[in-house]
Amino acid sequence: AAYLINNFSGDVGALLIDAIDRGTLKDLDLIIMDEKDPPDCRDEEMLQKAQDLNGFFNACPSVLYCLTKLSLYNACFDQLDIHHILFDFCKQLKHLALFHCDAGRGSIWKIDAPHSKLGILELYTCCLEKLEVVCLPKLEKLHWDTWISHYSPLSFGFVPSLRQLNLSCGATVHHKGFNLSELLHGTSDIHTLTLDFQGEKLWMHREIRQLRTAFNKIRKLYVHGIFVEFDLLWTIAFLEAAPSVELFHIQMWEHKCDVDDEARRRTFTERINPSWELESVGSKNLLLTGLQLVGFLALKQQITFIRAVLERAPNLQRVRTLSHVRTEDCDAISTPWCSSTGLVFPKSKDEQDAIVKQ
Repeated sequence: AAYLINNFSGDVGALLIDAIDRGTLKDLDLIIMDEKDPPDCRDEEMLQKAQDLNGFFNACPSVLYCLTKLSLYNACFDQLDIHHILFDFCKQLKHLALFHCDAGRGSIWKIDAPHSKLGILELYTCCLEKLEVVCLPKLEKLHWDTWISHYSPLSFGFVPSLRQLNLSCGATVHHKGFNLSELLHGTSDIHTLTLDFQGEKLWMHREIRQLRTAFNKIRKLYVHGIFVEFDLLWTIAFLEAAPSVELFHIQMWEHKCDVDDEARRRTFTERINPSWELESVGSKNLLLTGLQLVGFLALKQQITFIRAVLERAPNLQRVRTLSHVRTEDCDAISTPWCSSTGLVFPKSKDEQDAIVKQ
């Protein structure tokens, strides 16, 4: 991988061209970083970063012949054609990761690239109103972490190879929610789906029957970032819509540093406990063999949830419960973990046996 920071088109470009011409560099993983965190970046700096990238590609066209992965930080393409630069220029690109990048704040980015080789697309805190994937025939995985759109941030056209989709966002006061079935329209073969709510209210509306077409081939379903005080029975609706699911993975959200104070409420809305009524009482998930619950505290709603899954999954082979996994971005990582509920993961064998009996 080649790491470039800020002004990167001089000597580094010459070195890359030399390596390419000598045949020693055939697959380039280019990471164009920034010394500033996203909140500290000014608009003019992000515009300049995009201009620098465009200038670099024009000055070093040989790079484009072997550029297979590009990671880009803090760039705004408001004054440039983002599609032309990332798809018409980068014809060999297979993996694209954008961190705090956009085509102009609140813009709509349409990707129509029938000849693209792109297989993985990752977006992190990209200020797009919407991403419209019109045509990406080889796209296999899409990951989007944190969007600003008040409604659905994404739509699909022709994506026949899409197998993995990861949607992760903490709903703010501006998020109105959307129908997941409408977002998934155009997909037909997703086998791994991750929905992460980052401890906030759900950013999707209640749906069951409408999800069945998109959920029909899902094998692995991950529902993460569920606030620890929320009921879990609503997630059974996903099992009802996904008859082929084999692994159901639930992860609770509880951080010691997560304080529901006035500062938090200025950004995030009230946490509303989901309440979804099931439509097919008594239906079974015959293919479900694995259930995993991360953040298990032996709360009543967690025990009730596990019991409900056991009742509808007669072929379930393993149930795994884990305590919370620390995350690197948690401010309380160096402090002893403490549950706001006052409960902890059952540690002794007697405690664990008591839970099993429940």
